[in-house]
Amino acid sequence: MPASPSSSAQAAREALAVRLAHLVRDAGITGRELSARCGWHPAKTSRILRAKAAPSEADIRAWCAACCAEDQTADLIATARAVDSMYLEWRRQHRDGMRRTQQDVLARNAAARLCRAYTSNVIPGFFQTAGYAEALMRAITDFQGTPDDIPEAVAARLARSRFLYEGDHRFVVLIEEWVLRTRIGSTETMAGQLAHLLTVMPLPSVSLGIIPLGARRTVWPLEAFYLYDDHNTVVETLTAGISVRQPREIADYTRAFTGLARMAVHGDAARTLIRAAIDALE
Repeated sequence: MPASPSSSAQAAREALAVRLAHLVRDAGITGRELSARCGWHPAKTSRILRAKAAPSEADIRAWCAACCAEDQTADLIATARAVDSMYLEWRRQHRDGMRRTQQDVLARNAAARLCRAYTSNVIPGFFQTAGYAEALMRAITDFQGTPDDIPEAVAARLARSRFLYEGDHRFVVLIEEWVLRTRIGSTETMAGQLAHLLTVMPLPSVSLGIIPLGARRTVWPLEAFYLYDDHNTVVETLTAGISVRQPREIADYTRAFTGLARMAVHGDAARTLIRAAIDALE
């Protein structure tokens, strides 16, 4: 089962550090000599080599110049950018508001034929109503203290729902029952959101399973994650979205999803749980 959602990002940082260490070794210099040539403290070199600090693009240029390996600068910068994109803090992603992030997710959904989603906190975005999305984004924006572009972000999020109706997209979704009973927004907002789940359930593109509160757990509750085809898994933590691309870890998340699916109920049993959550709002 997944051990740590950030392990792929850390492994990528360590691989970059190894490449930088090889440049130093090939140049026949020490870390202290490299630091002197780059004009920074040896502690900075040590942190980069131990993957405790991420080198900036300027750092990589200086590093390659110090090792007489300018021909590797462009490739290493591209690698560093890829590593950086694996672990993206929400505050960084939302520094100009949430709309751009929603557009990125829209593009991810557009490119994937199969999206498998497990959510343990909120209704997944492609199932959200406008009211639910607005209430959720309001809470996130207030918590993060990031710019308020909620109307535009909500519109970008709702645009994802069109893939439920067009193309050959497929959505296989597992939701913990407590998500149905976690009130986001007003009573009316939550009732509308739960009713919308009943509306999308019959769609040919949708498979929706609910994991009952009383289910015997064979897989413990996890942070929300989304499997896009078999190529990428996005894990959502409180502070960051983590893109997992290591095949071994993708296989772990796939296995976890399979285990969670065995605990879920579908069809009429799932509808009964949704209707019970609606009734509990009254």
